[in-house]
Amino acid sequence: MGGLISTDPKVKVNSKIGPTFDPLYGFPDGREERVMKASLIEMQATNMPKRLRDFCAHLMIDYYKCRKDVWPLAYKCHHQKHAHDYCEHQDYILRMKEYEREKRLLVRQKRKEEKTKRMEERQKAH
Repeated sequence: MGGLISTDPKVKVNSKIGPTFDPLYGFPDGREERVMKASLIEMQATNMPKRLRDFCAHLMIDYYKCRKDVWPLAYKCHHQKHAHDYCEHQDYILRMKEYEREKRLLVRQKRKEEKTKRMEERQKAH
């Protein structure tokens, strides 16, 4: 059960080493490069935990500033908190899409290798 799209259990994606295929493969018009909008200095100035220093850090900085400005009425910053949570969700979706893309390309590569192996075996048999 579950949401497995690729059914080949022999194909494993090593997410710790990053993508093994060209990130622009399959994108004829190219892709928009993701850039950090918040600098390391800004993140350190707000004492942001390292686990939050990602592509959505600029929104967390806005949330921290709002909380500081309106304290003790931190509930007034729910818009900033929601914006950060939405960004984190979109980031998660993008990472899952990248994972699935990598997995499908690995399956495709394996299928191509098996096909060439079969073709070579047929040529040797004749």
